[in-house]
Order: sequence, then C-alpha cells, then structure tokens
Amino acid sequence: MKQRFQPKFNIRKGDNVVVVAGDDKDRSAPKKVLAVYPQKSRVLVEGVNMVTKHLKPNAQNPQGSIVQEEAPIHISNVMLWDAKAKAPVRIKRERKEGSFVRISKKSGEAIK
Repeated sequence: MKQRFQPKFNIRKGDNVVVVAGDDKDRSAPKKVLAVYPQKSRVLVEGVNMVTKHLKPNAQNPQGSIVQEEAPIHISNVMLWDAKAKAPVRIKRERKEGSFVRISKKSGEAIK
C-alpha cells in the first residue's frame, strides 16, 4: 500500500494498553502490545484472546502438541495506558521538532 494511504494509529509495539471491550475486558490492568498490524487494524496484546493451536508432529517434536497463544484483536478494543494518570487515556498528536509526539489528553504529558 502506498505511504499516502497508510492508516495512522496511536498505538505502537511495546506500549502498555488496557482492553476496553470483549471477553478480556479489564480497564485496571495494563498489558503490553507485542505487535501492530496496521493493514488489518489489529494488535497483538500479551495474554489477551488466547487460542488453542494444535501442532502436527515433526522432527523436533515427534509427539505433536497443543499450544495456547495470543490472537490479534481489533485496535478499537484497546486504549493506551498513561502511567502518570494510572488510567486509560485518549491521545492527541502534536508536531515538535519535525516529528509527531503523542500527548495524553488527561495528564498533558508526552507518551514515550
């Protein structure tokens, strides 16, 4: 997809977020973002939306196994966590020194 039409999200890999909708909803416990998939508008959050995956037997694992792993959830179901406010926050983007900085609407502090 061309750079001109790329979606812009306020959530990045490594951010702390809270899940605000779905089966794993918990607005008080922040969790870490493992990956962001902007083309599909989805994020992979640590310990959220766990699915069971059956692995076939192979040379390293002759028995085969059943593994629990995270599946992506829609980006609209998470909010960024502000450590200073200790709450989920909305974000505004401001331009500082030629680059965009994410600023919390609750505390007014820059999010790193």
